[in-house]
Amino acid sequence: MSNPQQLRYSKEHEWLSAVEDGVATIGITEHAANALGDVVYVQLPEVGDTVTAGETCGELESTKSVSDLYSPVTGEVTAANADVVDDPSLVNSAPFEGGWLFKVRVTDEPADLLSADEYTAFSGN
Repeated sequence: MSNPQQLRYSKEHEWLSAVEDGVATIGITEHAANALGDVVYVQLPEVGDTVTAGETCGELESTKSVSDLYSPVTGEVTAANADVVDDPSLVNSAPFEGGWLFKVRVTDEPADLLSADEYTAFSGN
């Protein structure tokens, strides 16, 4: 399992792209997707919602369990990935590409986000 170097990671197993024009893309890591098993339902925040770093903003349901989705940053949701809502298996098959979850106009980014190497050490993957 390889965690892309250009991303940053939360200890809740979400990834965050570099902020471009104030907006970052968020998804869950391959480690989290594998731990969940086959994802069958995704509930995402809606465009216009405000999300807060470290707070619940949605959920992922798999054949094994239901897991809360946390935002790694604070800001306003600018997009939600409708493809993932229609085909939740994208979270498992392409967690770092087509399986992204939502985009946020970032107003606050916590200092405790991890680099790829730090996340690999933290998660054991």
